Amino acid sequence: MGGMSHHLDPCFYFNRMKRGRVNIAAKCQSFSPTQSRAKRQRTGQGVSASQNHVPDWGSLPHHIVLHIFQYLSLVDRARASSVCRCWNDVFHIPELWRRFEFELNQPATSYLRSTHPDLIQQIIKRHAQHLQYVSFKVDSCTESAEAACNILSQLVNCTIKTLGLISTARPSFMNVSQSHFVSALTVVFVNSKSLSSIKIDDTPVDDPSLKVLVANNSDTLKLLKMSSCPHVSPAGILCVADQCHGLRELALNYHLLSDELLLALSSEKHVHLEHLRIDVVSENPGQTQFHSIKKSSWDALIRHSPQVNIVMYFFLYEEEFDPFFCDETPVTHLYFGRAVSKDMLGRIGLNCPRLVELVVCANGLEPLDEELIRIAERCKSLTAIGLGECEVTCSGFMEFVKMCGGRLSQLSIMEEVLIPDNSYSMEQIHSEVSKHLGRIWFPDMMPTW
Repeated sequence: MGGMSHHLDPCFYFNRMKRGRVNIAAKCQSFSPTQSRAKRQRTGQGVSASQNHVPDWGSLPHHIVLHIFQYLSLVDRARASSVCRCWNDVFHIPELWRRFEFELNQPATSYLRSTHPDLIQQIIKRHAQHLQYVSFKVDSCTESAEAACNILSQLVNCTIKTLGLISTARPSFMNVSQSHFVSALTVVFVNSKSLSSIKIDDTPVDDPSLKVLVANNSDTLKLLKMSSCPHVSPAGILCVADQCHGLRELALNYHLLSDELLLALSSEKHVHLEHLRIDVVSENPGQTQFHSIKKSSWDALIRHSPQVNIVMYFFLYEEEFDPFFCDETPVTHLYFGRAVSKDMLGRIGLNCPRLVELVVCANGLEPLDEELIRIAERCKSLTAIGLGECEVTCSGFMEFVKMCGGRLSQLSIMEEVLIPDNSYSMEQIHSEVSKHLGRIWFPDMMPTW
């Protein structure tokens, strides 16, 4: 370590830069101009001689400056590029522009910072061909989403590998003209030809644009997240599964899920699926009809991809749960954002043997003792559970904890969920649960999921 050459250590230069600024500032504060002149006369040194001790940061090797620049924000990097010609050259090295996030916000409606228009034009002009990992973060204004589409339309020489379209508030891309959005997205789909990851949730993407994606990127696509895309049909997503045999992660709404899709993901040509996320959402109670998936289709997927994580997010009303979990379902992670009935939780205990994580935000005023105990008995892989506005007796909760034992790595229970009874008080629950988990445990004061 002591013999390490400093010219190979970027941190050495970075720290020297900081120390240099501090030392120079300290000297300026310690001596008045008269004292400084007198000192130079006594030592026989002039200004030029003293300056020799100040490091010439412009002569740092390019790879050192590049390494330091990678730790700076875009704004700081742009400011540093004006220090000297050397640093400006490094600022434009392609390696620094492979990963970029366009932040598009309207000052009148958002407090978030925004990428300066001049910088955007410079990127398009000088670095479009270098961009590989690109995301667009837009606020709730339609103008911001339209600006993102305008930028996408100009990326004709790009070789993008990952693309993410992110709405920080309500989905503003849905307010853009569908033809404008699809046209802009198609430019990237056609020109990249090496896309591996696409996150386009809450956008007006449609079946024809997915066909363009498949035609140009079927050999490289590994991840596709497209929840809440109302213009995509089951046939459109099936086209992706049929042609993109390297697809490992898929996120979509339940209305796109079909027996045909699961069978396509289970074909011999297809790689093992690693992650399947399904959003089950209803905005109009009683007006949305949910179909059922055959047990044989789920079984085919598990035979082909035995390690796949199947994550389901439910935002339904109680009367809409009837089609779900009537037969064995290989779901691993379940999240209920609205109230769920005792009957539904009972079915989960009976028909979800692969369950790893369960979060119930609300249930009602009936204790869930029997349902939790059944889940502990049947779901041998369960390692995490969270309960919000529910009720469980202390005795029932303790029985659940004893059956699960130390395998519960996450146990998040609101304090008001637990109902004291003749067997356990709240003080006893703390010590008894801690003993069975093998670690200190307290009920939560607020939700942690």
